[in-house]
Amino acid sequence: MPTREDTLTTRQAAELLGVSVRTVQLWVESSVLRAWKTPGGHRRVARDSVIALMEVPQSPPPEAEVVSPDIATDFTVVIVEDDVHLRRLYELTMSNWNLPIEIHVCENGFAGLVDIGRLRPSLVITDLDMPGMDGFAMLRALVSMPSEEIGDVLVVSGLTDDEISSRGGLPEQVTRHHKPVPFPDIRLRVEAKLAAHTAA
Repeated sequence: MPTREDTLTTRQAAELLGVSVRTVQLWVESSVLRAWKTPGGHRRVARDSVIALMEVPQSPPPEAEVVSPDIATDFTVVIVEDDVHLRRLYELTMSNWNLPIEIHVCENGFAGLVDIGRLRPSLVITDLDMPGMDGFAMLRALVSMPSEEIGDVLVVSGLTDDEISSRGGLPEQVTRHHKPVPFPDIRLRVEAKLAAHTAA
């Protein structure tokens, strides 16, 4: 039986991780965090699983920060991609668009969930076939999260339609593109969302 020192309440876990209580609950339901309920019905989170999540490296900020006085600057993009060269390509290409966006890159779905929970990005771009927690598992966890926490979700993958179907398919609200990365389409999407945000 775990001792009190081995466990945390959901609120304590949320404070340590810097996310909402609801996000902790969703991570528990998605098996990102280990937890159980006491005989009285109270949820307890394993302290070691929270510590492990805290030790996941956070995405570095983009090398080039471009700010325009005419457009809102609170547009965050989280990119989940295991290929280090492709992650670098995303950063270099998108930071050269001269748009007021913050870019955060992650190497798998587990790290992606951490950044999404902390940052509540306007756009998530993810691969599907990744080691550890893949894009399919991450998307299943995201489906249950409030839409204001995750924004728009775009899948960019080299998998075929049949391969995706055989692994459970994608949520209806997710837009999907084939690799190579369609940067012109992504830029149009970002610009449209920035314009809508500015007009609101």
